[in-house]
Amino acid sequence: MSIIYRYFLILIACISILLGIQIPGFVDQYEKRLDAHFLEVTNNLRGYQEIAEKFFNGSIPELIKKHEASEDKTFKEEAQPIKNIYERYLKFKAQKESLNTNMAGKVIFITVKGDKELINETFANYSFMITLSKDAVITGFIFAAIMLLIFELLKTGICRLFRSKRRATASW
Repeated sequence: MSIIYRYFLILIACISILLGIQIPGFVDQYEKRLDAHFLEVTNNLRGYQEIAEKFFNGSIPELIKKHEASEDKTFKEEAQPIKNIYERYLKFKAQKESLNTNMAGKVIFITVKGDKELINETFANYSFMITLSKDAVITGFIFAAIMLLIFELLKTGICRLFRSKRRATASW
């Protein structure tokens, strides 16, 4: 193994560890952004929730149905904004509940089912940090191991591809 190759592997490992350490920080910033949006939508829904408590046993869907069925055009058109606020509330509430797990579960959830708007906001406003918490260190090493494994598999695959092509040309 050449010295350049070894240094290249060390460089990949270092960069991977630094990137992996960022994952818990990103998750934390995503959760804080989610909390802020959830508080905002909860405050926006509060007045409608109070009306639903008085007239519909606390059921916002019933309040929305009442607005949709209204003969008054103003009330009828009010149904959609209330529905949008309520759906946003439910979406953020479900996100918060799904993130009530360990770090691996949070990373998987955000990667697979995270809110795209919140992910984009978090990326746009992300502030890099080197936090040496247990989760950050573990995530950094796991990320480095995965990246090194991917690199080695790619290298092996490319080498085998070129060897088989050389053998095929040599047999002509």
